[in-house]
Amino acid sequence: MRDTARRLMDLAEARMREAGYHGFSFRDIGAEAGITSASVHHHFPTKAAMVAAIIQRHNARFAASVAPRPGETGREVIEAYRLAFRDALHSTGGMCLAGMLGAESGGLPPLLHEEVEQFFHDCIEDLARRIGGVDPRNRAFAIMALLEGGLILAQVYKDVAAFDHATADLASQ
Repeated sequence: MRDTARRLMDLAEARMREAGYHGFSFRDIGAEAGITSASVHHHFPTKAAMVAAIIQRHNARFAASVAPRPGETGREVIEAYRLAFRDALHSTGGMCLAGMLGAESGGLPPLLHEEVEQFFHDCIEDLARRIGGVDPRNRAFAIMALLEGGLILAQVYKDVAAFDHATADLASQ
């Protein structure tokens, strides 16, 4: 991938983490990158194509950050997920990209809805497979809901401590 395309994706992702899919235009990110919106179209023919590439990149990075480790316990798996979500607050200052887009999934092009749904499906199945215990699939859904909710609270309070408070009991699960 060319540096310009990567930079455009970074700019668009940052805007989406703050304002969602409809929170940016090619004109906006082109201006921020110092190029025209026509030049943005040279790299990405449509906004949906750009966002699909961004989601796929996000999903791959997230999967790598929570990848299985030899001999891990269910608690360690949950903590890996918690830390990956918390890192979104530190590294991007914003919401989980999939969570932000998931909140507006009814207004997304079908391809993007499928990409966001795939992120949540993959996380829930991965968690359920790795955490063990009674009814791991339901626990996986609850963990994902708690993590996404913790990010929302941190955004509202403008304080990472809100995420920490919301997810503190995950360590005991």
